[in-house]
Amino acid sequence: MSRPRLLSGIQPSGRLHLGNYLGALKNFVDLQNSDKYECYFFIADLHSLTEEFNPEEKAKQILELTADYLAAGLDPKKSVIFQQSQIPAHSELAFILNTITPMGELERMTQFKDKAGMSKNYAEARKILENARLDFKPGTPVKTDDFIKKLNESIEYFDKAKEARENTNAGLFTYPILMAADIILYDAKFVPTGDDQDQHLELTRALVRKFNSKFGKVFTEPQGLHTEIPRVMSLGDPSKKMSKSKPETCLFLDDSPEVIESKIKRAVTDSGNEVKFNPETKPAISNLLKIYSSLSDKNTEKLEKEFSGKTYSELKSSLAKLAITYFADYRKNKKSLLAKPSTLSTTLTQGSKKAGKIADKKILEVKKRTGLTL
Repeated sequence: MSRPRLLSGIQPSGRLHLGNYLGALKNFVDLQNSDKYECYFFIADLHSLTEEFNPEEKAKQILELTADYLAAGLDPKKSVIFQQSQIPAHSELAFILNTITPMGELERMTQFKDKAGMSKNYAEARKILENARLDFKPGTPVKTDDFIKKLNESIEYFDKAKEARENTNAGLFTYPILMAADIILYDAKFVPTGDDQDQHLELTRALVRKFNSKFGKVFTEPQGLHTEIPRVMSLGDPSKKMSKSKPETCLFLDDSPEVIESKIKRAVTDSGNEVKFNPETKPAISNLLKIYSSLSDKNTEKLEKEFSGKTYSELKSSLAKLAITYFADYRKNKKSLLAKPSTLSTTLTQGSKKAGKIADKKILEVKKRTGLTL
């Protein structure tokens, strides 16, 4: 009995951190080893071009991410591991899908607004206008100067949002269409995804229905595969997601034991001294407990009992030891893999040939249905 196909990918844009691992890579390995799916995992190098990058570093990043895949436990014998840009059908299908995608659908994508820097400016403008509205009270004279000042401030933020939109590359705008092409090119039934990708996946499903309705049944409508994914926050500010832009507050998967220990020991904590899981009143300690839970077989309730009466310092020390041990094999494997770049290139080439056979067959069918074959 054939297994349903599953597909996902990660952008090669630098070293992976704990959030990337728990949010995607660990899940990939678990799904592969479940033997429930025919797994396709790709290096999303075309997607990575939508953000600032150094061409001289890109090839290195592609190979490093391939090493990350293998070091974490993805196996070319169990999963097809391939490079997006080695398969022209991704770009071809994306352009064809462009022609049936309304601009309005793309403009509604919240990730585009966030990455383009529009959301924060719109939010600030609305906040100022709301404050100005609240200044209007029945029977109270309007302070005209204050109102005009707030109105001008809001206009400035709207202008910033408009400028951000106009200066953003078109690739970021059409990103969801390429993502749709990535998925439906392989008739993937399942796509492991977080809540932040739900909107993109829904657009993909809508495009499948639209294309099939217009040209006949060609594509499979994919489903999101939601698994419990911990939201890993910064070690320096638990109100913000862990990000490689602040390396001192970010645990990279290939950090040395000494660096891991140092970063965790310097992680911010909350007032008081009780190790308690409560994201509202103890966000920093709760973040450390979530990380601990994700790297062990212990839930946060069990960890609370284990560290009852113990200090924050003891929690940090124990977490550092756990993280160092957990990623020991990964560090060793990645170092060995990076020493053999030709092996990594071969893995991608062979995987891309396998994926390419499916992609080429599908894009040919698309071209026939759309009248592009003679």
